[in-house]
Amino acid sequence: MKVVIAPDSFKESLSAPEVAQAIAAGWTRARAQDELVLRPMADGGEGTVDAVLAARPGVRRELAVCGPLEQPVKAHWGWLEDATAVIEMAAASGLHWVPEGQRDATRTTSRGTGELIREALDAGAKKIIIGLGGSATNDGGLGLLQALGVSFLDGQGQELGAGGARLAELERIDLSNLDPRLGEVEVEVAADVNNPLCGPHGASAVFGPQKGATPAQVQQLDTALKRFAEVAALALGQDHSLFPGVGAAGGLGFACRAFLKARFRPGIELIAELSELEPALAGASLVITGEGRLDGQSLHGKTPVGVAHVARRAGVPVIALAGSVGEGLAELREVGIEAAFSLAPGPITLADACARAAQELENRAEALARFWSLAQAAR
Repeated sequence: MKVVIAPDSFKESLSAPEVAQAIAAGWTRARAQDELVLRPMADGGEGTVDAVLAARPGVRRELAVCGPLEQPVKAHWGWLEDATAVIEMAAASGLHWVPEGQRDATRTTSRGTGELIREALDAGAKKIIIGLGGSATNDGGLGLLQALGVSFLDGQGQELGAGGARLAELERIDLSNLDPRLGEVEVEVAADVNNPLCGPHGASAVFGPQKGATPAQVQQLDTALKRFAEVAALALGQDHSLFPGVGAAGGLGFACRAFLKARFRPGIELIAELSELEPALAGASLVITGEGRLDGQSLHGKTPVGVAHVARRAGVPVIALAGSVGEGLAELREVGIEAAFSLAPGPITLADACARAAQELENRAEALARFWSLAQAAR
């Protein structure tokens, strides 16, 4: 029997490859004869590079770049044998680089992500995948574009400094030094939100508070991004600010669409394709997926549901393992997740649950395998 194991990470506990390995170890204790195919997944956020490299030939590379507070950080990215670069925005410009007491969305920069793109171009990339999850920034991609050669000038002709708030001073955009190699590569963005750049559903209003923005700063940033959109429309001849998804990652989606001509795709759909999930399902009898928490909210772009969509097309049933399972299981069954099981053995603190996640995954996977054997024997 063939089983495909395709989980996301358990945040603050295990990476997706570690989750897949733990499930495989537990299943093997009960059914060592089965063929197990591991396809760790991600939704375009943290863990995307490792998930893709677990399934595709390539290497994990590191580069010293500008962090969100303009501090030096070491960011990783993935290089595949077909000259595809896989970049997580969070690796260079993620919220984890900003201590809670220093979170200020008006001044964080996406420059480091632009430096990763430039490094991929230097390596000869033919295609660049950019995952937009987990950002610390609200600069509309200002820093990213500056790293790629775009000049943002104020009324005195001076280059703008870092941070989304500075966009309020923008008078002119000079594209003459934009890296010409960008016209020769295909850029795809993994994003799971449909927000526009500005307004009550825009980048600042919806995501700014998560990055430390006060209500006054949310208004300040929204006004600054509106100014960016106006000046960009003059420079490019088209207003891109209302397209779904351009508000992702503090407006980085806007920079990718308007200036890099990126194609937007749902994160799990793109990562499943990169990880060759669908071909792996050929001949499979079962898919096991999972994530830290599974509930009705998982319907909105989360990995287990994306995996279930792919598995349903292939006619393969799906079972999920999760750190905790909430309400909404009926809705999950409608999209193809036949059953979901929590790892928690009883009342337990979050810290203890994280510490025991690998062992509990093994235990649940072993129990699931034994139950599967009983069900098969009873047929």
